[in-house]
Amino acid sequence: MLKVIIVILLLAVIVSLFTGLVFLIRDGSRSTRVVNSLAVRVGLSLLLLGIILVALWHGDLTLNPTPY
Repeated sequence: MLKVIIVILLLAVIVSLFTGLVFLIRDGSRSTRVVNSLAVRVGLSLLLLGIILVALWHGDLTLNPTPY
């Protein structure tokens, strides 16, 4: 369940990235939608980082130092 949440948040960050690109191309500098998209993207990225760090701290996620 935790990995699904991480993937959903990552996809939301990517959607926000392309939404900001569309706003930048369509509106230019006349709108604040690009800035709002950036704020959403930064917030989602911080939330994603926080969830990953808490999951690592609790042991729900583990690092794999020697991949096979």
